[in-house]
Amino acid sequence: MYIAVIGTGYVGLVTGACFAEFGVSVTCVDNDAKKINNLKEHKIPFYEPGLEDVVKRNATKGRLNFTTDLADAVKKSLIIFIAVGTPPREDGSADLSYIDAVAKEIAGSIDEYKVIVTKSTVPVGTGKRVRKIIKENLKAAVDFDVVSNPEFLREGAAIDDFMRPNRVVIGADTEKSAAIMKDLYRPLYLLETPFVLTNVETAELIKYAANSFLAVKISFINEISALCEKVGGDVNVVAKGMGLDGRIGSKFLHAGPGFGGSCFPKDTRALVKIADENEVPLGIVKAAVAANERQLQRAIDKVRNALTPLQGRTLAILGLSFKPNTDDIREAPAIAIIQSLQKEGVTIRVYDPIAMYNAREIFSDVSFCKDPYNACESADGVIIVTEWNEFRNLHMQKILTALKQPYFFDLRNIYDPHKMKAAGFKYFSVGR
Repeated sequence: MYIAVIGTGYVGLVTGACFAEFGVSVTCVDNDAKKINNLKEHKIPFYEPGLEDVVKRNATKGRLNFTTDLADAVKKSLIIFIAVGTPPREDGSADLSYIDAVAKEIAGSIDEYKVIVTKSTVPVGTGKRVRKIIKENLKAAVDFDVVSNPEFLREGAAIDDFMRPNRVVIGADTEKSAAIMKDLYRPLYLLETPFVLTNVETAELIKYAANSFLAVKISFINEISALCEKVGGDVNVVAKGMGLDGRIGSKFLHAGPGFGGSCFPKDTRALVKIADENEVPLGIVKAAVAANERQLQRAIDKVRNALTPLQGRTLAILGLSFKPNTDDIREAPAIAIIQSLQKEGVTIRVYDPIAMYNAREIFSDVSFCKDPYNACESADGVIIVTEWNEFRNLHMQKILTALKQPYFFDLRNIYDPHKMKAAGFKYFSVGR
């Protein structure tokens, strides 16, 4: 089977590389010639554990190819995945201009039956929109189907998520396109992966609903953490007690500075916008978005209240990416925290194992350090924002010696409060 994947961003490249690993012949398409040339040399444009090996192995075996020629890729493929960006507009809605442009270009290139699949996270109704654009721009009377196949890839664990997913969602309006998609995913079907076969609109909604529910869980435990601080509770123990209930589960019940990244902030706002356009109030999702903003401000206030006045202070920030095992800093709490502290006259020293290269494009006035201890040198305090593994067992005496003042803000609740205070730190965590 031959497939084309249009867009070599995070979703597109992981999708193409993993299908090639299944033995499918894949052509990845992008209009960025520099990116395509780099991919031909097995240079990955972002950090994702294991992806470089998968790309190199399948490109070497000839199953994975890269091109800027969309027309050629479309003509030789039965299935065409659209995996271009859908960035948020100012009002929270998804910008579908890239989807529209690709759909129009596909229409000018197909000369026989094709299955066009939206892999990007798109609002309900995008499938109909894509079908309309293609139909209006066809050069000949050709049959085609539009399918929704949302991705559920976690940054930092995308390869495993694709190879061993907890479900595959296929939204198809014809038996023919559904059968073709099931054939493509046959390796997972043989592994007894659950398949959700539904119509296009339902499939489009599943991704938004899933991400928004997880965001609600995060915001809920963060609000509970604020209450814990007021009444003397321990949010970690509260979360454990909740998570042992099988109806609730333990995942996404970890208090912190709030959610970030490329999915939760964008998808919650987009779902609210979709609901508003359809005159359906989504009060819970709106509350989760507002709670997330409050939690980030609480983290900043925690530092401000401890170190007033902030003017003239120096602080070390450990962790820039929105989560471990990725270099993605989109809507990362660390970025907002740094920007807020800088406005109040704080000098910033930072360290992150992977994400500093991306952060250099945003910050020209922070010190990028070689390790956590270098970041802490002569700082008034240190703030752990991202729970990278290498931050879980820091040499505390070295940290204490490097700091000018012993302020330690643990926004991920990595360390034991009693041990940290006994070691001489003025220690602050979340909800404990």
